[in-house]
Amino acid sequence: MRILRLLAAAALLIAAMTIASSPVAAKSGDIVKTGSCAGAADWKLKAGKDNGRIEVEFEVDSNHNGQVWRVKLIDNGVLRHRGRHTTMAPSGSFTVRRLIANMAGPDDIVARARNLSSGQLCVAKLTI
Repeated sequence: MRILRLLAAAALLIAAMTIASSPVAAKSGDIVKTGSCAGAADWKLKAGKDNGRIEVEFEVDSNHNGQVWRVKLIDNGVLRHRGRHTTMAPSGSFTVRRLIANMAGPDDIVARARNLSSGQLCVAKLTI
């Protein structure tokens, strides 16, 4: 009986980790771009309208935990986010999510990430 409870608890833990690490699904009207960095990492940039604002999601996946990256999000030349983000288990990735102002006309969003130890660079662009 105790073994069954332990197995059930382990199964719930695995399910919770899978749900927590799953990327947010794209909504209708979202723009999603993917690409490779100057190295072994990959990036995904997603943007969509949200109640008069723009929800931006930028993910870098290097498959290595503990890497520190310097990240910038720029919208029509305006810096919207600057920070350091660390890749984490289970996938060796990080995600930056921001809700930004929807400027007049099209929004040209650029996301840049540089690995502080290797210098590897990721540059993602989209227009919404």
